[in-house]
Amino acid sequence: MRNYLLVANQTLGGERLVAMLDELVREGPCSLRLVVPVTDTEGSHQWDYPPVDRFMPDAHVIARALGEGRLEHELARLRRAGVDVAGEVVDAEPLARIVELLGEGSFDGIIVSTLPRRLSRWLITDLPHRIARATQVPLTHVEGEAGPSI
Repeated sequence: MRNYLLVANQTLGGERLVAMLDELVREGPCSLRLVVPVTDTEGSHQWDYPPVDRFMPDAHVIARALGEGRLEHELARLRRAGVDVAGEVVDAEPLARIVELLGEGSFDGIIVSTLPRRLSRWLITDLPHRIARATQVPLTHVEGEAGPSI
């Protein structure tokens, strides 16, 4: 059975990524491990307002909840298709966790799914190339639209 590590967040459930994953499944049995980095915005802590004004949770809390929702939605979809799949939400900078997972198991490939270049922070920070330099596992970069916001 082929094993793949998928790094994605906002593109989970997007048309292009779904098509690629469905093609992997059609090619034969495979196992997927999803890594969903939190999409932090400008900061990870509550604004510096007086406590009485803190009706909204921190941006980081909201970003983590959105990532967890996307992950659960995609895990359910893939399991219905008969895929052996697991996943986790990780910190906004996922490289250390990816390297750790690669040390724990054998993977045939890594798939990194990003938003288009004009919208992708991961492409601005060169995440696909940084992952490729940190490992010997073949990497595929999929650029696509955002999936549903769960």
